[in-house]
Amino acid sequence: MDSAIQQKTSRRVRAIEVTTKILFLVCSLVAALTLLLIIFFIFSNGIPAIMEVGAINFLTGRTWTPTHSTNPQFGMLPMLYATFISTIIAFILGSKIGKWGAIYLMFFCPKKIYRPIKTMVELLGGIPSVLYGFFGVAVILPFIRNNFGGTGNSLLAAIIILTMMILPTIINLGEAAIRAVPNHFYEGALSLGASKTESIFKVVVPAAKGGINGAYILGIGRAVGETMAVIMVAGNVSRMPGTLGDFFQTSTLLAPVRTLTSGIAMEMSYASGLHRDTLFGIGVVLFIIIISLNLTLAILNRNQTNYAKES
Repeated sequence: MDSAIQQKTSRRVRAIEVTTKILFLVCSLVAALTLLLIIFFIFSNGIPAIMEVGAINFLTGRTWTPTHSTNPQFGMLPMLYATFISTIIAFILGSKIGKWGAIYLMFFCPKKIYRPIKTMVELLGGIPSVLYGFFGVAVILPFIRNNFGGTGNSLLAAIIILTMMILPTIINLGEAAIRAVPNHFYEGALSLGASKTESIFKVVVPAAKGGINGAYILGIGRAVGETMAVIMVAGNVSRMPGTLGDFFQTSTLLAPVRTLTSGIAMEMSYASGLHRDTLFGIGVVLFIIIISLNLTLAILNRNQTNYAKES
């Protein structure tokens, strides 16, 4: 009797295991198929448009007038420039602040205020982007307009918003990377006579470099892909400095710009024909940028794993 019950139980357990494996397999296949469909859909529409316009003209053209009745032009360089400049400057600011914030939370933050600060950082990461946009419209744009001139809608406003939006990612993942460093790294440095600051910045932080770099990459990805908040504060004008020297002029930071994601979001609702397909072409460029960032993250994570094993 007991043997029959055990066999029945064993068959039931095996059935559950098989069903679970099949379910997981189906979920994995659905995810992979979804990615393949997205890639196929974007590239099948975008690549022919890029070829028709000309890859060089599409990537380096300085004029975007797709709705012009007689001479439509599809140069995405101004949008690529705005995306690149806003992302890089936001990353430079956000990476430093985020890294220092992670180190503070890990080593210097008093226990009484750690949980409130940590909770606020996590909540900051969960705020919808449209609310960041509302904050930009209500606070950042008037500040820029009153203190620096212009309308407020500008590259500078986009940089400030993007810096705020990538901070939670860098702080949370940076702290997690530092926390993952074995404690004996820190204790060993102290036992050898290093100060607390030296132990942190010369031993622990370098050991967590791979994870921190991964946080940087994800932060850049957030900045590159942000749409709604940037639409609300950047001004959405496809414009580019006339000369290299203009990159360093204050007026450039105060001028309205349009990023890649903003261009797609604003024009897709009414675009048709070649115009619509060139927006998919912009999507192809964005997809390649994001994939490159993800590959970089994978390489950094692998290097960090190998470093940890060797240590």
